[in-house]
Amino acid sequence: MRTRSDDLELFLAVVDSGGFSAAAEVLDIQIARVSRAVSKIESQLGVSLLNRTTRRVELTDEGRQFVKTVRAGLRQLQQAEEEIVSRGELPKGRLRVDAASPFLFHQLVPLIQPFREAYPDIQLELTSNEGFVDLLEKQTDVAIRIGQLTDSTLHARPIGKSELYIVTSPEYVSRRGCLHHPDELEGHDLIGFNSPKNLNQWPLPGGVEIEPTIAVSNGELVRQLTLAGNGIACLSGFMVKKDIEQGRLIPLFESIKTGNTGREQINAVYYKSSSVARRISAFIEFIQPRLSL
Repeated sequence: MRTRSDDLELFLAVVDSGGFSAAAEVLDIQIARVSRAVSKIESQLGVSLLNRTTRRVELTDEGRQFVKTVRAGLRQLQQAEEEIVSRGELPKGRLRVDAASPFLFHQLVPLIQPFREAYPDIQLELTSNEGFVDLLEKQTDVAIRIGQLTDSTLHARPIGKSELYIVTSPEYVSRRGCLHHPDELEGHDLIGFNSPKNLNQWPLPGGVEIEPTIAVSNGELVRQLTLAGNGIACLSGFMVKKDIEQGRLIPLFESIKTGNTGREQINAVYYKSSSVARRISAFIEFIQPRLSL
């Protein structure tokens, strides 16, 4: 006996909301209907998918594997339906986009209004995660990722490269003096990341890995600390090129800086069988020529 897709959607609602009552409230249906759908699926499969406690539900090992398969299968079904309905029309529907907060602030936010004017029937949802997210788990359609990729299950579309800059503020230079060689970094205030550690590898001969004086969790915070005169940092051009052009930041070691570290590449990634391929293509093709990397 086959499991109905609406039962599977109710099962995912329980997983995503953390419980039967929460799923019923979100979907505005009776909790008994949600419970019956999950019990029916478990009965048909002959396994327990959820461990139920008085406070919450948790996936069993079988449940975790089943969730991944169900999400992928429902997306393929949605794609088949959309391809028939939307032929000859502008893309429409929800598009969930994820990117690190600095990329959102400096690159995507200025493009949102013109994108919505070009594609008024696409409903954008924007999320910010500093690390790489699981697209299926986070229900993300397309993610902008900076740096080298390792997940072979994703389709990656390069959208450009952003040069790295080692920068400081005029205030810091006036207080601590100008630097002419990387050896002079010792004893200076260095602003970096608490994770991942590879973000503290600066593009200098020999692959210098700095020990941050101030370690933070996202690039925009690094930028703000640097602008405020707290020290020296290494950031992508898509964040600091305007600051450099307008004199708010000073680039260091430009004549000896190295390139092709792997951090310069920017990709849009999504699942190869994504059900929202037309919306994803429209989004990428719109933003790519308008980015200032």
